[in-house]
Amino acid sequence: MNWKSKYIPLAILLVSILIAVLVIVTRPTVEKVAPEIPHKIVRVQTVEKENTGMIVKSQGSVAPRTEIMLVSEVAGRAVSVSPSFVAGGFFGKGKTLLTVDPSNYELAVTQAKSQVAQAERIYQMEEQQGKIAREEWQRLNKGEIPPLVAREPQLNEARAALDAAKANLKKAELDLQRTRISAPFIGRVRSKAVDIGQYVAPGNPIGSVYAVDYAEVRLPIPDEALAYIDMPYSIEAMKDIQGPRVVLSARFAGKTHQWEGYLTRIEGEIDPQSRMIYVVARVKDPYGLNKTGKHVPLTVGLFVTAEIHGKTIADVIRVPRSALRNGNQVLIVDQENKLHFRTVNIIRQAGDDAYIDDGLKNGERICISTLSAAVEGMTVAIADESVPEKTSQVLNGEESK
Repeated sequence: MNWKSKYIPLAILLVSILIAVLVIVTRPTVEKVAPEIPHKIVRVQTVEKENTGMIVKSQGSVAPRTEIMLVSEVAGRAVSVSPSFVAGGFFGKGKTLLTVDPSNYELAVTQAKSQVAQAERIYQMEEQQGKIAREEWQRLNKGEIPPLVAREPQLNEARAALDAAKANLKKAELDLQRTRISAPFIGRVRSKAVDIGQYVAPGNPIGSVYAVDYAEVRLPIPDEALAYIDMPYSIEAMKDIQGPRVVLSARFAGKTHQWEGYLTRIEGEIDPQSRMIYVVARVKDPYGLNKTGKHVPLTVGLFVTAEIHGKTIADVIRVPRSALRNGNQVLIVDQENKLHFRTVNIIRQAGDDAYIDDGLKNGERICISTLSAAVEGMTVAIADESVPEKTSQVLNGEESK
């Protein structure tokens, strides 16, 4: 065997060992650096006490204050119909909407007048005969004249017949008036059930109409919200009054519009299913009939949202509802940007807001960001302050990308 083939592998092994030792000896020294704990970025709100007007929100559908079903009190064929007597038509107070054929009722009035004239003639004859009888009795006899001789029963009978004839005449005239069917208010037609030429029977409905002087909206609210509405909820609540201001809003004709009204009463029962109590808002002249210029009508059936302007509460702090922790706590951010839990007194929670009357001072900062894990004394970074370059960008408890 050649000596080269015997010692060359051994030489390669020795060289590799020397290189490995050299690498280990000459490696750089690694400095140990403590890891930086990233600060979470949070948003804060500086609180200030103020006099806050309570707003109670609700929603409902617009309904007329007064709605009636028109019926005919007489029988006959409809001979005329007003152009206003169509679904959606407006009409004036006392305006005739439909006329029933008055021919038979005009004849009845004529006959009743004849009966009255005949009864008056008979009554006058009996009155004169009674006068003559009393004069003859006084000339021939002494003492009080008997009623039968004085024809008093005949006179009473004639007087009663005259009264009955006059009553029949009045009834005939009323029936003639009832051939012209109208409503006792300015209103609008909801539906029509009779048209010209159709026979109308007494008691049959001919249409549905409602008044347009006011519109009303039933608004459900929780019973605890009554504490923030300046209205009585005793027996006085059953009376119509002009209570707190109400602003109604809805989309109509592609735009959002608002109407102003007021609370007029509190209904007397709590809904057994929803456990809500209903208050009624009223809007005057919802169709703008007494207003000049263009007016968007508050149409019956429109679904609206309502803001009831309630009582003003003094020294109240309003914070986002999301800032509450554990039901009645908030996170205070001190001057060193450290978090501290604080128990507060919450008087109301409504929508996205919570109202606090105790536990906070003016100028304190509260955390309004959602933190998945908040620890007492934890340091945070404020969203509007400068953040160190190596600080992890964390907002609302989630790492930002």
